[in-house]
Amino acid sequence: MALATAQHSTAQAADIYGYIDGGGTAHFAAEKLDERYRIFFRGGQSFDTANGVGMPLRSGVVGGDGKVSHASQTLLRLFEASPSFKTAKSALLAASNRHDIDYELLQALVATESGFDAQAVSPKGAMGLMQLMPATAQRYGVSADKGGSIEAKLFDPRINIAAGTRYLRDLIAMFPGQIELAIAAYNAGEGAVQRAGNRIPNYRETQNYVQTVLQLYAYLKPGATGGPGRTTVGGKSPGRVRMEMGGAIGRGNMPPDAPMLPTASYMPDRPAPSTVLPTSPAAITE
Repeated sequence: MALATAQHSTAQAADIYGYIDGGGTAHFAAEKLDERYRIFFRGGQSFDTANGVGMPLRSGVVGGDGKVSHASQTLLRLFEASPSFKTAKSALLAASNRHDIDYELLQALVATESGFDAQAVSPKGAMGLMQLMPATAQRYGVSADKGGSIEAKLFDPRINIAAGTRYLRDLIAMFPGQIELAIAAYNAGEGAVQRAGNRIPNYRETQNYVQTVLQLYAYLKPGATGGPGRTTVGGKSPGRVRMEMGGAIGRGNMPPDAPMLPTASYMPDRPAPSTVLPTSPAAITE
């Protein structure tokens, strides 16, 4: 059984917007960030992952009249036909099998992180398909040698996905039964989630990120959201997801000007919690 399955809020399911840029890279977001974004997937209704109530609509991409648009169908075809996606596919499948994480979850995360652009570099220096910081990659066994620097190696889909999947696996183990927190931690850092009281940090980027990944995952694997035929975690039904929003500091790889939503729990003087994630390559086991 896969280690992780998608679990959604009992609140309104998110819409997903997207577009393909001139280089063929897909961009996805839980809100319309600018005029390039078109509706890609409409969440449609509320649903409860614990009871399988109100499954999110999987009608594809819809326009304002409720019909699937030609442009949106093209977006889906481009995603599936993307040469960069095809390049990454074998590495995603291998990492999924090795670390017992749903392939569709990895696919959704990479689509959100980089749009399958293996050469992507964020303003903060996160690199490659799974947008890893070099220091994080080093913790997960990527090291400089005669074959190249850590930074150069992170542009290799196989190396990037292997390290990123191991990191995600540890985050899932850190927040058992709450995949939304593991995804939030991948974006903002595990410390940010812990400082938020084990809730999704109250940063608009992180909240949109979690919604985007989970909705893409639900689209790619509808049974993962709940209801008949859903997958399980360790042979047990997944617990109810609590899409709780909290305050946090130390936003990981997020840009310093990322907007923070007001919250009474924002405590700048709160000490950073300890974590159990590896701090050096020597601490890592396969």
